[in-house]
Amino acid sequence: RLAVLDEVAAETGATRNQVVLAWMLGDALPVIPLVGASSVAQLEESLAAVDLELSEEQRARLDAAGR
Repeated sequence: RLAVLDEVAAETGATRNQVVLAWMLGDALPVIPLVGASSVAQLEESLAAVDLELSEEQRARLDAAGR
């Protein structure tokens, strides 16, 4: 799972956390995650996930790894 997550993060130039949040937000049944941040930097990282677009192929790889 982490290997696929790392691959997608490298492909998109995003962090692992941003990829996970974008994956959750972009699902057919979107999930609204509760995000906790202990710094402005962590909050900014999480908010950047809203603009991250994952390709269908990336989403499929993440879905398969999550099973």
